[in-house]
Amino acid sequence: MASLQDGSGPITQFPASDLRSSQRFITSHNAAGDGIFVATDSGDHHRVMVNGKGAANIIYSTQGNPVDVTGEIDIALAAKKEPGLHIHNGSVARMIDFAPGVESPMHRAMSVDYGVVIEGEFELTLSSGESRIMKPGDVSVNRATMHKWRNCDDERSGRMLFILLDCKPFEVNGKMAQQDLGDLAGEYADN
Repeated sequence: MASLQDGSGPITQFPASDLRSSQRFITSHNAAGDGIFVATDSGDHHRVMVNGKGAANIIYSTQGNPVDVTGEIDIALAAKKEPGLHIHNGSVARMIDFAPGVESPMHRAMSVDYGVVIEGEFELTLSSGESRIMKPGDVSVNRATMHKWRNCDDERSGRMLFILLDCKPFEVNGKMAQQDLGDLAGEYADN
């Protein structure tokens, strides 16, 4: 098992070299009101993370809730700037490729995160020590808990899709919960 602190990883781009490239299809409406595809691509924002231990692809992000889709303003905003970890009152859809055997540090985002395994097998471990193995198609709903991820395969990269939604401040055991990204903090500085 490789932690994020151990040397450099094998990932030099998104997608990881042993995973297929994914496509994003964005829809809108034509002048007649019919649904049309306005973009077929691989996303606007890609980057290698934690010295090649992972790579991120921002599939889409929104600002505000409900989302304003008038005049495709949401498409322009999503393309304009890579979001930080999550967006206040918005959403972020982020695909992450994990290098073989890599394990994240224990961390908490102040968001509700839907995590979907796309390729590979992952272990989700909570601060209590409880863990679950997730396989393709499995979904986690992480309600701002301390947790970590591990790619269970020591030979092949794995891929997950995360949808992050901002959450209101809350207390745990009489204390206000705080964001704690550990060694991931530098990866998600507000952009």
